[in-house]
Order: sequence, then C-alpha cells, then structure tokens
Amino acid sequence: MGHDLLHTRNIGIMAHIDAGKTTTTERILYYTGLTHRLGEVHEGSATMDWMIQEQERGITITSAATTTFWDYNTEQYRINIIDTPGHVDFTVEVERSLRVLDGAVAVFCAVGGVEPQSETVWRQADKYKVPRIAFVNKLDRSGADFIGVLIQMEKKLKANPVAIQLPIGVEDNFIGIVDLINLKAYVWDDESLGAQYNVVDIPADMTELVAEYRELLLEKIAEVDDVFLEKFLDDKESISSDDIYQALRRTTVAFKLVPVTCGSAFKNKGIQSLLDSIVAFLPNPEEVGAVHGIHPFTEKPESREPLASEPLVALAFKIATDPYMGRLAYLRIYSGQFKSGETIFNARTEKKERISRIFHMHANKQNPVDMVEAGDICAVVGFKDIKTGDTLCDEKHRIVLESITFPDPVLGIAVEPVNQADVEKLALTLRKIEEEDPTFKVRHDDYTGQTVINGMGELHLEIITDRMKRENNILVNLGKPMVAYKETPTENAEVHEIFKKQTGGKGRFAEIKVIMGPADKGHHGLQFVSEIKGNTLPKEYIVAVEKGFREAMANGPLASYPLDNLKVTLIDGSFHPVDSDALSFEIASKMSYNNGVIKTRPTLLEPVMSVEVVTPEEHMGDVMSDLNRRRGHISGMEERAGARVVKALVPLGELFGYVTILRTITSGRASSTMEYHHYESVPIDLAAEIIEKITGKKIYIC
Repeated sequence: MGHDLLHTRNIGIMAHIDAGKTTTTERILYYTGLTHRLGEVHEGSATMDWMIQEQERGITITSAATTTFWDYNTEQYRINIIDTPGHVDFTVEVERSLRVLDGAVAVFCAVGGVEPQSETVWRQADKYKVPRIAFVNKLDRSGADFIGVLIQMEKKLKANPVAIQLPIGVEDNFIGIVDLINLKAYVWDDESLGAQYNVVDIPADMTELVAEYRELLLEKIAEVDDVFLEKFLDDKESISSDDIYQALRRTTVAFKLVPVTCGSAFKNKGIQSLLDSIVAFLPNPEEVGAVHGIHPFTEKPESREPLASEPLVALAFKIATDPYMGRLAYLRIYSGQFKSGETIFNARTEKKERISRIFHMHANKQNPVDMVEAGDICAVVGFKDIKTGDTLCDEKHRIVLESITFPDPVLGIAVEPVNQADVEKLALTLRKIEEEDPTFKVRHDDYTGQTVINGMGELHLEIITDRMKRENNILVNLGKPMVAYKETPTENAEVHEIFKKQTGGKGRFAEIKVIMGPADKGHHGLQFVSEIKGNTLPKEYIVAVEKGFREAMANGPLASYPLDNLKVTLIDGSFHPVDSDALSFEIASKMSYNNGVIKTRPTLLEPVMSVEVVTPEEHMGDVMSDLNRRRGHISGMEERAGARVVKALVPLGELFGYVTILRTITSGRASSTMEYHHYESVPIDLAAEIIEKITGKKIYIC
C-alpha cells in the first residue's frame, strides 16, 4: 500500500476560538469529495465535531484526524488533517497535535485579528518548529480588515507574513480573491455552494493595490532568499510564477516567510486556493527530514530518515477510548512500517505490544488498513500499556524520541458519586480519563478525604463531568472550584536521617545526609544531585533515594499541595551489608522529606492568568479598577475594531465568577478571555489564610 511521501502533507488547522477552524476543515472535506454535504458547526452537523458536547456547544473539544486527497498540477496529493480546538482549556490537544505534524494552517478572523489563543498556538508551533501558512477567514463579516490582520501578525506574533492573495471587496461585497502570484482574479459561484468559480480580469479599481502588493511580495521573498534575490536584481520582469512558487516554498519550509491567503469558509469562498497553497508551500515528510532521539542505554543521539526501509519509529500522541473498539492509540509513523497483527516495542516499558488492528481515522470513524509506513498518521488497538508520549520502535534498533510536555492543571473540583454503589466505577472512569488527557489529574485530599479532579479550567472540568454522566452513567456531586496551588521551598536545610528496623530476622537499615532547598532557576520538579564518592553507597541505593524524594513531593508540608520544585543534594550516607536494600533507602528519603522539608521555609504558589478584556471605551475605567481590586497587574492597552483591549495578569483565585461581574459592570457589552501564564508566590498573610481554611491549622509563614 506504499504511497509517495513527496505527495503527502501532514497538517493541522489551528486558531483562536471562533476563528472558523472547523468550518474551514468541513469545507476542505466537501471540496475534496470526502463528504457530500456541508457540515455546519452552528447546526451541530460538523463531521469533525463528533462528540455530543461539541455539537451542543458549537466548539471543538478534542482534536479529530482525517485523510483526504486533492488534485494539484495534474498530480494527486494525500492530505492528513488534524482539526484542533481553539479554547484555551483544551490546549493539550493543540500541543500534542503540533508535536507530530509537518505543517500547519493558522486561521485568523478578519475582524478579531490576532487574538490571545492565536498567540498561544503560534508559540506552540514555534516550539515544535512547524512551518505554517495563514488563512484570513470571515472576510464577509462586518469590520473585516485583511491588511489589518497582516499588520497584527507582524506586531504580535513577530512573524514575517506575505500576502499572496487580496480580497475582492469586503464585508457584504466580498465576492472573490486576486491571486498575486499568477495575477488572476477568482469569483466564486454561490449557486454551486462554492464548488465552481470563474477566472475573471482583475477589477479596474484594484489594479494599483494589486501592483503594490505584487511588488511587496517579490521584495519580501528577495529579502530572505538569495537565489530569488539574484533573479530579482538581474531582471525582475523575467520572474515567472514558478520562480515565485519555488522561492515561497523554500522560505516557508525554512521559517522565513508565512504566505497569507484569504476567504470566507462559511460563505464557501477561497477554500480551493487554500488547498492549493497547502500543497504548494507546506513540506512533505521528506523535506522535514530525519527524526532525532537518543538510544535508551548509551544515551547517544540517534536519527531515522522518513523511509519505509528504515527501522520502525513511531510516537503515540493521543490515547482515546471508543465504545466499540476499546482503547485507541493515535500514532505518527516517522520511519519504517508495520502490519496489523505484528508486535512493536515500547521504549518506555521495554516490552513488546501486539497491534491487532490498524485504522486510518475519519473523525470518530475507523477505516481499517493492513499496513502503515513512514509519513502516516493512524490509530491502533490491541495494546496493553501505551501512554501519550511513548516511543514505539524496532527492538533491535532502539530509540527514544523527545516526549510531549504538558502544562500542569490549575483548577480543582471535589467530586463524589450520588450513588454509593458507583464509588468503584467512578475511580475506574477517572483513571481512564486521566490516561486519555495528560492535563487532567486526580488527587486524594488528605485533610478532607475528598477526591479532587484537577484540570485547565471550569469548562474543561464541566466537559469531563458531563462525559462521566453520558458515557458511564455516573451522577456526581460537585464541590466549589478550587485553585490548584503549589508549594515551594525558599531556603536550604541540611537533614540527617537514619532508618533502622529490627524484626528478629533480616532487618532494615539506611542512613542518608541531604541538603534540601529551592531548585535552580527554570527547573521544575525534583533536581537530584549525588555527591557520593567512591563506594560509600551502591548506585541502586542512590536511585532509590531519588525515587523516594520524587514520590514524596506529591504532598507539600503546608497543605498537601504538590511541591513545584526541590533540589536535593545527597552528600553522605551509609549502608549495612545485610540489612540494607533499595526499599530501606526509599523509606529513609521519604522520612527525610517529611521531617526536613518544613525547615526549607516553604511558601504557597498560585496560578496567575493572562486576562484580555475587550470593552467599549466608556466602561474602561470600571474594568481596570475591578481588575486592580482582584490583585491584577495591568500589562497593556490597545485599540481593536473600535473597542479598547485591556490586558492584565490576575491570580486565578480572584477570577471565579468574573464573567458575570464583567457583564454587570459593562451592561453586557464586554467580553474576556483568559489563559494560564505562570505560578507566583502568594502574599504571606493571604497564604496563611488559605492554609488555615484548608487545614484548620494556623501556620505562620516567614
């Protein structure tokens, strides 16, 4: 079933919420012939929004994958598409999708421009070095401004956008586009639902604007591409469309330029030219090149070329549960190939996994295939233990790829089943959801005895509790939302611990001396340093000490919140030749943590959110004073589409119910968005108050 990698594109559609990602994807499926009716988000009929919650709310919650084909320049291209959510609570879906994609289409609303989540997904694409093109959508809407979006991309995203199209008319008068590369105009036919379009002369009133932006296109390419610069300086008039296409492809793949297209997905205009641009400018798996990792034993760099003949390497980027198929693992195949029924090696567990069936996905529908190879995105079933971020490879040619990093949850809610008979069922369901969603965590609160579920926001947790009710028939009582605080040490402290236990037979013995304190700047989690010289302690005991501290950090000394960071330096220790073992040293390290971490003068950390409020000018004073009252720090103000935009950093604990208050003080005329920004220390008096509220104990934080 081998396919030509040169004719394969693995792309994602990403954007801020309501920019039109799913509608754009639906139109792509329709014009490529994969679907035979136009799916609409607002009607709940979008193919890619298959979850009941997505259809009811008109938003994308989970990333959905599909494969379609497009004819371009007499060749057929295979396009694997992942449609991602725009809501900040589901940023995990964007993160894991971008990790395995070769290119992306960033969709921008022609009215809203570069919005907060647009910036977030752009940074994620930068992080994973994903080349992208842009599609300015909703040009039929009142207030649409194509050139304004280009300016915002430069200012806010620090991108280098270049328009390769211009809209013919805007708002109600938007009828088509001018192609600046071929100097042709396209006007779409409404009666054929956008399937047909006419090539017409460039409108007379646009000739000057087209000439200006065509010149700007050539200049921008010449600035970043030496081959094109030579032609530009020698004889500008001889530059052909092919020269421009080739240069734009080189510069897009090299992250030097972002070609910008335009249209209106809802009004069925501009999608065919967007598909042409996907094929023309985004890279194929061969252009992305070899995937890099390390050998699990030697820790030396390893790489694999994107060829079916190379040893197998795949990355599991998503785990999902299907009511009929059971657990599905979504894989990106980087090199090699495998067939259904074969076994593959999991580098994390160091065990073989038998893959009983392989599927190409179309939203939540599975299309079985016999074999997959380099460049493919697929789903598999039959495995026992595969988790998000696992590397699957050839046992004889082992490699571990960089895993996917996810943000920590910031909000918690206590849950308990309405029916006592559902206690065990609830625990199993939560464990299953935790496996699927790396930003969802379940914690047992030692002080209250409650089960607390933690996620990225109120909507995230609302969707999860709704899923428990619909999919598993579990009704739960919910507590009030709680901030997911963390604890952090502020000083160093030396701790000497001896664990000794005699039971009549073989006893237990471990002695360690450690220095505990804040981790080095930028380091989260446990930073473990061993200064043990010679044979003072065997290596397996040192590993056990590290394991003990890592596990102990799940409960901080102030209010049992996890410790954000801790540096542990093992400076000395001793062991007994008979009584000592790894478990003894693990217990000693946990005792050392329990007795000594309070000496590091820990304090509370709280999540701080980046808040953006769009408000009419007359309400700006009220909005700003309200944000200041919430311990907010105003970080910027700007004007957008006749309204004022206020940006601020505000602690999450001060934002519960904020949307309702904002509606009240602005008579319902303002809107807000927020996303996690960072953790910072809680003021001492407030921290003491929070701890007393949670534990019932007065603790003085110095």
